[in-house]
Amino acid sequence: MNDRPNDFLRIRPEIKKTVVFANMSMEERFQNETLRPILKLQNSLLLLVFDTYIKKRKGVFYSLNLEKRLAYIEDSLTKDQKFRNSMEGMVIGLFTVKEYNQYTLNSSALNKRMTQMIIERLKDQVQLFEVQL
Repeated sequence: MNDRPNDFLRIRPEIKKTVVFANMSMEERFQNETLRPILKLQNSLLLLVFDTYIKKRKGVFYSLNLEKRLAYIEDSLTKDQKFRNSMEGMVIGLFTVKEYNQYTLNSSALNKRMTQMIIERLKDQVQLFEVQL
C-alpha cells in the first residue's frame, strides 16, 4: 500500500528546539514544521552536492580564506539559479501533497526562507569542505 505522506513524515528527524505557536505566520510555521526537519534529514546530501559544486568549478573555493568561503557559499545559492533550484528541489521532493499545496500558496517567500536556511546550514559546516588528498 502506498502510504507516501506518512512514510515521509515518519523518516523526518524530530527537532526538539522547534516551538510552534498559534499566532505564527503560515511561513514561519511551515519553516518549523516542514523545512527544518527536511533540511536536517537531507544534510549529508546537501553537503555532498555543494562539495561537488565546488569541485566542478575547479576548486577555487579551497584557496579562499574563511570570510570569502562564506561569501562563496552565499553567492552560489543566491546568484546561481540553476544550482539554487537543484538544492530547493531536494527539499521540495520530500514534501507531502498537503505540504506542497501549502507551499504553492506562497512559494516565493518560502523559497527565500529555504534558500537562507540552506546557506546558513552550509556556512555552519564550512569546515567540512576541505581539499581531499
